[in-house]
Amino acid sequence: MSAALPLATAWRIARRDLSARFKGLRLLLVCLFLGVGALAAIGTLTKAIERELQTRGQLILGGDLQVAVWQRVPGDAEMAALRQLGRVSSGTRLQAMVSAGDAVAPVELKAIDANWPLYGRLTLKDGRKVGQPDAGTAWIGEGVAARLGVDKGGTIAIGPLRLTVAGIIADEPDRLGEGMGFAPPVIVREDVPYAAGLIQPGAMYRSKVRVAFDQPRETEPVVESLRRQFPSAGFDLRTRDRASPGTERFIDRLGEFLVLVGLAALTIAGIGIGGGVGSWLDSKRGSIAALKVLGATSSDIARITLMQVMAVALLGTLAGLAAGVMVTPLLTNALRGLLPVPEGFPIEPLALLRAALYGLLVALVFTAVPLARARAFPAMALLRARVSPLGREWRRAAWPVGIGLALIVATAMLSAAQPMVTALFLAGSAALLGLLGLLGWAVRRLVARLPRPANPLLRTALANLHRPGAQTGALVTALGFGLSAFVLLAAISSSLDANISARVPQQAPDYFVLDVPKDRLGQFTQTVHQFAPQAEVRTVPALRGAVLAYGQPGNMVRIADLKQLPEGAGPLRGERGLTYSDTVPEGNTLVSGEWWPKDYAGPPLVSIDAEIAEAAGLKVGDKLAVSVLGVEREVTIASLRRIDWATMGFNYFLVFSPNALRDAPHNFAATVDVPQASPPAELLRQLARAFPSSSVIETGPMLRQARDLLSQMSLAILAAASVAVLAGIAVLLGAIAAARAARTYDSVILRVLGASRRQLLLVQLGEYGLLAALLGVVALVLGTGVSWLVIVQMFEFEWLPDWLEVLGVLGAGLLLVLAFALAASMPVLRTRPSQALREL
Repeated sequence: MSAALPLATAWRIARRDLSARFKGLRLLLVCLFLGVGALAAIGTLTKAIERELQTRGQLILGGDLQVAVWQRVPGDAEMAALRQLGRVSSGTRLQAMVSAGDAVAPVELKAIDANWPLYGRLTLKDGRKVGQPDAGTAWIGEGVAARLGVDKGGTIAIGPLRLTVAGIIADEPDRLGEGMGFAPPVIVREDVPYAAGLIQPGAMYRSKVRVAFDQPRETEPVVESLRRQFPSAGFDLRTRDRASPGTERFIDRLGEFLVLVGLAALTIAGIGIGGGVGSWLDSKRGSIAALKVLGATSSDIARITLMQVMAVALLGTLAGLAAGVMVTPLLTNALRGLLPVPEGFPIEPLALLRAALYGLLVALVFTAVPLARARAFPAMALLRARVSPLGREWRRAAWPVGIGLALIVATAMLSAAQPMVTALFLAGSAALLGLLGLLGWAVRRLVARLPRPANPLLRTALANLHRPGAQTGALVTALGFGLSAFVLLAAISSSLDANISARVPQQAPDYFVLDVPKDRLGQFTQTVHQFAPQAEVRTVPALRGAVLAYGQPGNMVRIADLKQLPEGAGPLRGERGLTYSDTVPEGNTLVSGEWWPKDYAGPPLVSIDAEIAEAAGLKVGDKLAVSVLGVEREVTIASLRRIDWATMGFNYFLVFSPNALRDAPHNFAATVDVPQASPPAELLRQLARAFPSSSVIETGPMLRQARDLLSQMSLAILAAASVAVLAGIAVLLGAIAAARAARTYDSVILRVLGASRRQLLLVQLGEYGLLAALLGVVALVLGTGVSWLVIVQMFEFEWLPDWLEVLGVLGAGLLLVLAFALAASMPVLRTRPSQALREL
């Protein structure tokens, strides 16, 4: 038995045999470069934004700690406790109406004290770095300036108060921490809302107090201490560690989804990698046979070929990592102003390590089978491979393939922010790939049983789809997955847009109005009908409050004592909108219990959303303790109800019996729905004049924000899905490369028998045209089927895809596939028979 070659000798043979141009392994190099590059860019960008959210938490939040309460200012004891922690900045936030002449604009009014901002500075369009505006002045957002037609030095009015525009806001240091606003900002001194008459008992405003710690402190103990000190205060507490939790959660989940899509694309590319490596090994059969004749063992052959493959895989992975890092600044520049992004070239070692690990594991999994096949066959079988193709050796590859797949799944699960979602995605992708693989096998069997056409070109094209060594199954799997992703995204995007266009204008009111005085409801309705006689006005009591405890009578759980609420019960934490009603609200359906009668005067009752109640384990008869304006009130759950959130009106998850909240200071909120195509401009002006302390929110800008967000998400997912299509094309190229020797042989024989290049090109066109037609049907069925499930079952929207858009996207993808297939086949058609016959 021959002794194994030393590693140094094996590496020397592998290095000398490996072409400097990586001939035969270029597909492996390109696939890993693209796949790893995409994963590296996605992972680096996501982690860089998350890191910026953490490291710039003080700037984004505007402090180390923020305490927010609704409809009141913190009391003396609360402020004293906060001042003990460090420097304090306090202010209020509310919606308001600002006018300049006849022009009126809804704005987000931000009233600040002299200490604001605790971190960073406000930047104006003229380049000045400022803080609190001077008395009698205001900083205004660009949207306000454009809407009112004013500039620096102009005058605006908030109710009866007139202010001079001292500058236009360019960059607000804590804008991201403020959350998504319904209107552009106006920044004023802290006394302005009071002087303008906007803050009165029952007004819908929010007090915010921010603290810059006077010494290094851990935020969690501080938060817990404040909750223990003021259990009934209804504090909404945020810290620098999670300055913008909504943004962080969105970025984390979107990034995870894009990484999974990229991983699926890289896995598809792995099919092409396997075909390309198999083709390369077929071309090396003479060298492998010579080494075996000279005494090399199967282990030596495996070691040498594995070194060559892994060397190219490592090079492709490193190049992909470098490309991912290099392209990240382009992505950050596109997102600058929307999200906190780093300067320069961010390096995220864990994200890069994960991308590299995915790339190398995919290379291992899909090259194991062809490497095991070359290792196991004797020299004579290798030499006879032209007329007696090599069989498949699966058993020896089972271990590396199984270990590689297990490591890929483990890596995805360990880094998952939502393990269940990740597991479902991986399982669904595996099931879809399995289904496509089975479909590819069925297509080969079906085509083989079709009657033979009389046309010889068509007969040859059909034979190429089921002949020995045909790559039909791999192509249906890979390209079917990529094209299905394109159809899926086109159908979802167009259907969502159609639902927004068709449903929202019909169901969404034109205006939401806050802080309508309850003793002037009749005058409010009369004012609206004066300028819009057909308008529909709906008013509801509007308060804010926080759930302090819930559970069975005598055994309630305090929210402050819970580290984490049950999944789906998140609305129980923090302040929420509250209302009361004698009747079941419109769009609500009782599922358990009974509604209280009109003029009910018994113990205070509440009706709660059925889904939230189920998540928290609540039922009819259980108790809630609620803080309203700092006063704790205990109520009994009288009913559970299902809410139709799509109504776009007032939907409260807690609705109380009138006797539970009527005594608390409060105003009303209203919706105004005007039947005309657009509300009359005079209506907004008259509402601002007649109700200066009320705030109007227009739904138009909100819908534009929703559409812009949907467009950005669709673009990001479309880019990730494009990687899947490119991966499918890589499989196509790999399949053509794997069959190039056999195709060259066939082409030469047909040329000798008198076939022209045009006829051979028509055969290729017929083969790949039939395959493209098959892929089109598969992608259309699978893509639209899954998108129907997403739209109808998950989102509960109507199924309204734009079929022209869907078919257009699919047609473009099919043309791309066909063009690549024909371009890759041209070298075979250009082969000269005399030269090829001499090399056989």
